[in-house]
Amino acid sequence: MDALIAAAARALSAGDPLAALKRVALRDDAPALALRGIAMAQLGDLTRARELLRSAARTFGSKEPMARARCIVAEAEIALVSRDLGRPLQTLSAARAVLAASGDRTNAAHAGYLEARHLLLIGRLDEAEAVLDECDAGVLPRASRVGRELVVAGIAIRRIRTAPARAALERARRAAEHARIPALTAEVDQAVRAFEAPAARFIARDGERLLQLDEVETLLASDTLVVDACRNALRAGATVIPLATRPVLLTLIRTLAGSWPGDVPRETLLERAFRARHVDESHRVRLRVEIARLREAIEPLAALRATRQGFVLQPHAASNVGVLAPPIEGDHAGVLALLGDGEAWPSSALALALNVSPRTVQRALAELAHDHKVEAFGRGRACRWIASSVPGFPTSLLLPATGIPD
Repeated sequence: MDALIAAAARALSAGDPLAALKRVALRDDAPALALRGIAMAQLGDLTRARELLRSAARTFGSKEPMARARCIVAEAEIALVSRDLGRPLQTLSAARAVLAASGDRTNAAHAGYLEARHLLLIGRLDEAEAVLDECDAGVLPRASRVGRELVVAGIAIRRIRTAPARAALERARRAAEHARIPALTAEVDQAVRAFEAPAARFIARDGERLLQLDEVETLLASDTLVVDACRNALRAGATVIPLATRPVLLTLIRTLAGSWPGDVPRETLLERAFRARHVDESHRVRLRVEIARLREAIEPLAALRATRQGFVLQPHAASNVGVLAPPIEGDHAGVLALLGDGEAWPSSALALALNVSPRTVQRALAELAHDHKVEAFGRGRACRWIASSVPGFPTSLLLPATGIPD
């Protein structure tokens, strides 16, 4: 490695892309192309950065597998920043294996952190945690340690474990201070603000109140019967009954829980569950069918008793009943939760993260754009979406999180 390449690499490690470009901007050899690509990525020109890194990888070729793998890892990081989540993880895993076999432990660990970050974005928490455990965090540079700790915090937040999340955020803050890179400090500050923002509302018959994430954790660990409208489930302590695929039952149990210990008139249930303004016998028959299904579904935790006017919820052991709902509710909350990170997402990545069809996401984005909640820029495959303004909108309880009890 010649002196200019070494000096440019040191400048990039310190977060000074302009100093790096001063040394390699006019060079077209493979190492210089790679460093120019990283510099352009730090300056925000991701398209040009990707072109330079691909050119560097081609120039290195098969004769220099370690250098080529480093280019693949750098391009993967750009794909994550631009939320290009459709790129196969196998490519990044293969590059990590090459780096580890070549003795480049630092870049192998960095590739592992990027793979875990990718898995976190699409909600595969167990896999993300397993990849992090495989990587040697001690060899990571300070800037990568910040990102790794933010991934650890993200996993803990989605699992609603506040103590590990708070500890990881504190480690990320200290690592960012030592790195002395303003962009990293800003990223950590944003994560801390999101962690400290109200995570949900607890709604009961006597009113509602905002809850922090640690209060949500305490609530879910108690014997309170909770209709979790964030994760679409009925919970009481360690027992969880998923209702994500049964929206009518979820609406019925939420309505009943909101009025507990009182009953709910049949007309109210019909209006909430079926949007029936003019009730006829067919609606009443359908309500009886759905109530029977709800009784069967929630039998481990509660029963339903018919009253003269309607139905009342009767928990078996819980001393209290309530609804856990997002602070701000509306249609397509999952899409808004993902866009709440401030990054620009393509619709394909949103569909992958939410595990729904691209057409479903496109319809949701069209409706949100009509309501001025999201904005698009670019065309075709380059089209990206950002949240126009979602003040106070939390993300932790609405983000995808597979691998945990539903």
